[in-house]
Amino acid sequence: MDDVVTAPEDTEDTRRPAYGAGRVLIFVYGIFALAATARATVQLIRDSSEAMFAYSLSGLSAVVYILATVALAHNGRRMRRVGWITVSFELVGVLTVGTLSVLHPEYFPRDTVWSNFGQGYGYVPLVLPILGLFWMWRSSPARIAAG
Repeated sequence: MDDVVTAPEDTEDTRRPAYGAGRVLIFVYGIFALAATARATVQLIRDSSEAMFAYSLSGLSAVVYILATVALAHNGRRMRRVGWITVSFELVGVLTVGTLSVLHPEYFPRDTVWSNFGQGYGYVPLVLPILGLFWMWRSSPARIAAG
């Protein structure tokens, strides 16, 4: 016989999604989601012919920030996976675009959120995914339960 205890399906998770630094992190992600979305929208509508690739990357970063914000604010197992994926993708994106924009500036005739490792945003796009991954590891229910 299995000793697995399952919760009834009508049980509601009433835990708060984050405390202290986690709430600040989610707030900063939300701000970046809004900023990246606004910037990408304006760039794609007004100036898309100038640098379609760079502005499309800004749009992609906006989607990543939105997904990461929602995933970080949620307690569920599936959304935590989405959080790990989006924040990891964000880190790879900022490192890749940052490196390419430094080594080959001709690839990015216009700046994106991730250009020069987020220089236009005070390097927050470089630091944010590192903090996000650390916070997700630190607040992992499985890690906390095992400890």
